[in-house]
Amino acid sequence: MNEVNNSICRRTFLDRSFAGLGGIALASLSQRAAASSTWPGTFDDLKHHAPKAKRIIHLCMAGGPSHLDTFDPKPELNRLNGQPFPESFTKGQQLAQLQGKTLTALGSFAKFKKFGKAGLEISELFPHLGSVADELCIVRSMKTEQINHDPAHAFMNSGSIVKGRPSMGSWLLYGLGADCEDLPGYVVMISQSGRSAQPVSSRQWSSGFLPSRYQGVQFQSKGDAVHYIGNPEGICQSTQRQVVDEVKRLNGILEGDHYDPEIATRISQYEMAFRMQTSVPELTDMSDEPQHVRDLYGVETPGDGSFASNCLLARRLLERGTRFVQLYHRGWDHHGDIEKNLPVSAASTDQASAALITDLKHRGMLDDTLVIWGGEFGRTPMGQGSGRDHHINAFSTVLAGGGVKGGLAYGNTDELGYASVENVVTVHNLHATMLHLCGIDHTRFSYKFQGLDFRLSGVEPTKVVTDILA
Repeated sequence: MNEVNNSICRRTFLDRSFAGLGGIALASLSQRAAASSTWPGTFDDLKHHAPKAKRIIHLCMAGGPSHLDTFDPKPELNRLNGQPFPESFTKGQQLAQLQGKTLTALGSFAKFKKFGKAGLEISELFPHLGSVADELCIVRSMKTEQINHDPAHAFMNSGSIVKGRPSMGSWLLYGLGADCEDLPGYVVMISQSGRSAQPVSSRQWSSGFLPSRYQGVQFQSKGDAVHYIGNPEGICQSTQRQVVDEVKRLNGILEGDHYDPEIATRISQYEMAFRMQTSVPELTDMSDEPQHVRDLYGVETPGDGSFASNCLLARRLLERGTRFVQLYHRGWDHHGDIEKNLPVSAASTDQASAALITDLKHRGMLDDTLVIWGGEFGRTPMGQGSGRDHHINAFSTVLAGGGVKGGLAYGNTDELGYASVENVVTVHNLHATMLHLCGIDHTRFSYKFQGLDFRLSGVEPTKVVTDILA
């Protein structure tokens, strides 16, 4: 009897059951991984080189900021102010609303000042960004292909204007995977100020032909970040858990019969939604943020829908493992009254943008977080009444952290700011550089769809902008 008793004791049972305690632990972890929103990236075992950036935040100034009044000073344009714009620059060129009209040079109303050790020239409308100039890499030689807002946003996000293409946030999540269990890996928020707030379509953060688990999730900037985050009256957490488990079981049966990545997405998203009922309220409760941090960002009331509040929330998301955060700030489409309206947009974004960079650096996160600041295109050096028209031949994008050089102005436009002429950087070049910083070779990073291998960086010859890499 002693031998029988010993054979069925707890220790013997654990030792002899399948693979022992290790097997039970592995099964538990496997079950958790299957139910988790965390998943390894497609390139998790295929990183092409050591990454500099682990996460990206894109501060998207929707509407097209004027490079001529922000980051690209043009004294010669100021000298020509009010005079006929030289036809040699525009003959045969695509314009938006100025096509076929008399063109007049419009100098900048903004004054430029040298900031930082390198003496970067930045508009005085951005004193806070100027204060972190030594962290900034200003690319002054950007160009794009689309002259209207929605297709230009689509091109900036996906490298194509064709609907159904994945956004760069989805591509990054597909390549690197999620790094958090209870929050989305790709989050989008929208704010606005002043006039000329162009709409932003949800297709801009679509996963396109990639599995929908890589889709961006829009958080509301005001009120509850996520609708219906709490249980309805009469529904407790345990009941909710039972429902999720049963839905998971039924979907698991379906997944066993039919191969469809959307079934796995559905399972993981139900689980993540359940956990977000706890994680999102904790995320958006900024009472634990010291007052000096709120003051740094210029947050008056957390969750008030402002760009400042979104920036602080974005930092909290990045801390918790969100891979890609995109903050759209609408209100930069200054066809008229630019002297009145541009300062409003600048004041709404300048302090928080600089605070984000400062805060990330203070927390030791800037080195592996790539910050991108910019719009979908630039503005014309020719006046459109009291404003400027859309412009695709030249605009500026600002980068910081994540393996790029600080205190650098890269590339140049011509003397009137009409076209990028030196070290020209295309949108696809920007995408290739972004992926490179994250450890991915853009030429080997593709997804087969309808028999073709698609890439974020396009099919034409595209290069990484190595001159801006630290």
